[in-house]
Amino acid sequence: MHSRRIVVTGMGAITPIGNNVPAYWEGLSTGVSGADFITRFDATKFKTRFACEVKGFDPTSFLDKKEARKLDLYQQFALAAAREAVDQAELFGESSKGVVDHDRVGVIFASGIGGLTTFVEEMMNFAAGDGTPRFNPFFIPKMIANLAAGHIAMKYGFRGPSFSPVSACASSNDAMVTAGNLIRLGKADMFIVGGAEAVVNEAGVGGFNAMKAMSERNDDPKTASRPFDKERDGFVLGEGAAALVLESLEHAQARGAKILCEYMGGAETDDAYHMTAPHPEGLGVIRVMREALSDAGLQREDIDYINVHGTSTPLGDMTELSTILKVFGEHAYNLNISSTKSMTGHLLGAAGAIEAVAAVLSIQHQVVPPTINHFTDDPECDPRLNLTFNEAKPRRIRAVLSNGFGFGGHNASVIFKEWAE
Repeated sequence: MHSRRIVVTGMGAITPIGNNVPAYWEGLSTGVSGADFITRFDATKFKTRFACEVKGFDPTSFLDKKEARKLDLYQQFALAAAREAVDQAELFGESSKGVVDHDRVGVIFASGIGGLTTFVEEMMNFAAGDGTPRFNPFFIPKMIANLAAGHIAMKYGFRGPSFSPVSACASSNDAMVTAGNLIRLGKADMFIVGGAEAVVNEAGVGGFNAMKAMSERNDDPKTASRPFDKERDGFVLGEGAAALVLESLEHAQARGAKILCEYMGGAETDDAYHMTAPHPEGLGVIRVMREALSDAGLQREDIDYINVHGTSTPLGDMTELSTILKVFGEHAYNLNISSTKSMTGHLLGAAGAIEAVAAVLSIQHQVVPPTINHFTDDPECDPRLNLTFNEAKPRRIRAVLSNGFGFGGHNASVIFKEWAE
């Protein structure tokens, strides 16, 4: 175990199944599907006409209208999730005064794509005009992927390290690993970490359709995300954001913070194999899980639950399960495994963050959220693995491993453990 321990003291979530952490957990624990027909644009001519959209989100509930117009939707999601995390951690409470040094609070907030909605809107407006460039002066700041981190830092005056890792669907796991390492090195006392994504638009849906990556189950959107099911046909696009407050244990104790759980560590690797496909032998994934366990100072038998990447793609799901068997051996059959993407869809660069929140909540409630939408067993899947199909399962959970894998072969795993002195 590292000499400098790191704890989680706050969380926030904007998801397709709930716009705060309690609502998100209610959706996870009861197996709610966030998928439905797309409302953000007319998708009737697209191969996929559904997604996991955030519902009932009103940025003017915490931003004035003028400020909200300067932000892309992914940035609005990020600020909303960060606000909930900061409030829960009581960073501006009485006990934090004189303890929290804003020069030593950083923000590492990821996005896989950034403000694609803004890019689409601006380019469609330009194409529809007479060729005269009439771009919004906030076009670039709304579009670039680092501005979620920038806006959070500006909102709260956090002047520590601030940036946005971009590693596709491993992005927000990379944010957590990087923040943890910087805290251990003594470069900061605390980080707001997480990820945000909002690409349910013509380019996002059309682009992933062109890759044949997404489900086209338009006759039954609610059950389209089917990780590990024989009939799975691709992922379901999701959107939203999640944030966690990571801080050194001594800093949390100095300000009397409530500790939610302990961040034990993580690791990062690359397959160095293909732009979009996993390595056929899962070499990078095997190594990232083993190195995460080593970084955390844990044995494989210490893990009780794995929140898998599990996107509902034919190739990716089986590759991940095969690597779990290779890493965990016989202990794999003692684990609970589940893919919460069956409920939220795939949030791309924000996936790791909302799944980290799910991991912490599973420890707090001692309940494993389910993999919903399972109808047909896949004969390639080892039947002895407990994939927590369709219903949440109470169990003793000491530690959770959460995986995130991205296009480009990027792999990142993080581990959380119940808090104990």
